Amino acid sequence: MNNTAGRRHAEAPGMNSDPLEVSDLDDRQRAVAARLARLLDRRGRPRRNARGVYLYGPPGRGKTMLVDRLVASADPKRVLRRHFHEFFAELHAAVRATGAIEQAVRHSTREARLLCFDEFHAEDIGDAMIVARVLDLLFARGVVLVTTSNCAPAELLPNPLFHDRFVPTIDALTARMDVLALDGPVDYRTRAGGRRTGFAAGRYLVGPCRAVEEPGRVAVGHSEVRALRVDAEEVVFAFADLCGAPVSAADYLALTRRFRRWTLTEVPPLAAAPPDRVTRLLNLVDVLYDTDRELSVYARAPLAELVREVSGIPGFARTVSRLSEIAQSDRGSDW
Repeated sequence: MNNTAGRRHAEAPGMNSDPLEVSDLDDRQRAVAARLARLLDRRGRPRRNARGVYLYGPPGRGKTMLVDRLVASADPKRVLRRHFHEFFAELHAAVRATGAIEQAVRHSTREARLLCFDEFHAEDIGDAMIVARVLDLLFARGVVLVTTSNCAPAELLPNPLFHDRFVPTIDALTARMDVLALDGPVDYRTRAGGRRTGFAAGRYLVGPCRAVEEPGRVAVGHSEVRALRVDAEEVVFAFADLCGAPVSAADYLALTRRFRRWTLTEVPPLAAAPPDRVTRLLNLVDVLYDTDRELSVYARAPLAELVREVSGIPGFARTVSRLSEIAQSDRGSDW
């Protein structure tokens, strides 16, 4: 599999398929870029025993773009890049195949000396305990980690019932990694003029979808979900059908290999939706964004109203930022 998990979306002005010049970065981005560059020697090989970097901040400040620069400069034989959703899906498959997490981690990370995780998080106690074990194994092997995240290490696994159990892992992270904030005032994703391909080629439309439905069913995980339309590379779901079903991020990831264009209809104001459905929407947007699959949304309200008064759901601001990249319209249309 390719080092770079799916696409790497533009998070800073002037971003394209090539690494940015230092002059294109703002002051804070330049400082972070310089720190990341110190992880590699002149031949692009990861330095042994280097301290990793935990890079966090609000969405759209350039975290992914800066890791793009690092990966583009590194020896491809020694660096591995994974979105956290993708890594966990592969890890669980490897655990089932090998029966041991130690072998699964070695299989999933190959011979990488530098491992880059996009959207690092720990929100569920079960996943958090797996994360803790994975990090222990990686640190024991001397793997250098670079992570991007929307939250500081101390904010991982925020549930007060379980947070204390994750504190030793947080301490290990901060002992092995430099924690850098990238928290400038500008969300570059909200700026107009970016390219309209992949994820950003979709549309956000207010109102019903008026095209003729051709209902079908799509196998998702161990069940089936009703679809309003299924074509060779396109699928259309109603929000209640897709986000109301017990579907995981790994299930969405599997479907991206089949469908390149996705449409989600009848999305209600999210403050009134059950939290589990909102969380599944967040997972869906994350997966489609990072695999660069086109997403169109038919909602009952403009984006600002759709997301108003939603609180307590980790990663929500990231999803809002990503949806803002889609061309916005105040009226629905045909597919």
